[in-house]
Amino acid sequence: MDDRPRWWVAAAPALLTLVVTLAGIGHAQPWRDELATWSAATRPVGDLIRLAGTIDAATGPYYLAMHGWTTLAGTSPTALRLPSALAMAGAAALTARLGERLVTARVGLIAGLLFAALPSTSRYGQEARPYALATFLAVLATLLLAGALRRPTGRRWTGYALAVAALGLTHLIALTLLAAHGLVVLLAAWRGPAAAGPGAPTSDAAGSGATGDRAGNHGASNRATNRGAGDRRSDRATRDRAGDRGAARGTTGSRAAGGVGGGDPSQDQRCGEGGRANGERAAGEQPVSDGPAGRWRGPLGWWVVALLPAALLVTPLVLIAGGQRSRQLDWVHLARPADLTALPSGLAQSGVVGGLLVGLAALGAGRLGRRALLPGAAVLLPVLLLFAAGTLVPLWVTRYLVFTVPFACLLAGAALAGIRLPPALAVVALAGVLGLPDQAALRRTHEWPRTAPVDYRGAARIIAEHQQPGDAIVYSPRESWLFLDLGMAYHLGARRPRDVLVVRDQRQRADLWASECDRPAECLTGVERLWLVVSGRRTDPVAAVPGSKGGALRDGFTVQQVWPRPGITVALLTR
Repeated sequence: MDDRPRWWVAAAPALLTLVVTLAGIGHAQPWRDELATWSAATRPVGDLIRLAGTIDAATGPYYLAMHGWTTLAGTSPTALRLPSALAMAGAAALTARLGERLVTARVGLIAGLLFAALPSTSRYGQEARPYALATFLAVLATLLLAGALRRPTGRRWTGYALAVAALGLTHLIALTLLAAHGLVVLLAAWRGPAAAGPGAPTSDAAGSGATGDRAGNHGASNRATNRGAGDRRSDRATRDRAGDRGAARGTTGSRAAGGVGGGDPSQDQRCGEGGRANGERAAGEQPVSDGPAGRWRGPLGWWVVALLPAALLVTPLVLIAGGQRSRQLDWVHLARPADLTALPSGLAQSGVVGGLLVGLAALGAGRLGRRALLPGAAVLLPVLLLFAAGTLVPLWVTRYLVFTVPFACLLAGAALAGIRLPPALAVVALAGVLGLPDQAALRRTHEWPRTAPVDYRGAARIIAEHQQPGDAIVYSPRESWLFLDLGMAYHLGARRPRDVLVVRDQRQRADLWASECDRPAECLTGVERLWLVVSGRRTDPVAAVPGSKGGALRDGFTVQQVWPRPGITVALLTR
């Protein structure tokens, strides 16, 4: 059977993902994290570099990329989010291709379509943050690794090295994926790529339990073909590789007896060591490498060398970001066992869909056997590593693990590929239907939890409709992750009233927050009309302002009118 990828296997999930993520992409207003992206990306490059030295260094490369993008495309919600939508579409295509390479085209197609149907794919495909890009790069790096292990060449390992480096620059936590890659590489060095999972995939007609309703008949045919080999383990390994391409090189007699496929023997010799078949060995055959020195000349050595560019590029970010952790993650708590139980619903952005995905993934892992090693480890090891680290330092944030979702979809696709295609697609459609309430909710607000939205746009509209020349504006709290001032700046632009208490703005401070004057009463001298923006819904917004700033407002101004909005309150004060 022709081993070339089928274009429609990747194209269908990519197109569906693009359609789903573009639907309503500009409806929800940018939430607090996206406001930080907008603030950083619209600064000059020099200011961006200074910002990385103060806070958010780990996200600095993404901000730099978004700086170039916004210069060309603008800063509307749709423009800010479009790169994420494209990245998620690419991730869906690569998920399908990875499933096709590791198992079958049917598994890849179902996995990619299931990924497209998840609410989380829309959620992070409609967010101006680096998680969608990290998801794309995680699947790309894994696909390139599978190809390099199967047919190792310098070009393939170079591509893998570049993908890993880009992944680390995009999202440091996503580098936990390398634990899964390392496990597979070690097993490939010891037992060969086929034992590690990324060997040649079976055809859709092969006798694997994950390949659909035709598996039984073809499995019986393969058993008859290989009966002369006399070794049951070799028989099973041959069936995993068989399909229309025929058995591996060590079963030439079986190929002749069964009349199967007759692939080009030279193809098996292209990159194996000592004329071996690129990991397509029968079970029980000696490893590719002979002793520790041979292993270092094989996949393990290539893999270690491929990690060097990432190490060189990412290490400075790790050191800088480590020093910023007390400010960057001061809102994160230590990981608890309950966080693991809540992980599926958080990653899928839907409790019922998350439960369905976990159940299908578990079934798929059982069906795939050794071929579940790569996708299974790509799900479990990053989760366990981040949880273990999160019990010691505050690092556990559910969305940091979004890059593992495609691999869970691949396992789930293997489970669904064991039935006929129409029922399998019906299950994918069911997942989409079950996620519809969450799909609708995330297009109303990106805040989490969604029951606590912050209506920056509504507050800005009130100010725009009622402000007069000479008006000033004050925020409380100022140094808050709600970014009240950034929300008003984004929606009002040049129409925003003068920020009267600011002495150094965000750019001047190389920070995400501005600094205010120490004597608010003096800075408010000469202001007759003042807009006050506070967090939460307040009947008495001035009372919610603490310290000397609150005292200056209470002593010098009278509240004329209050407009409560979801998560935010606007008040007009006059002398």
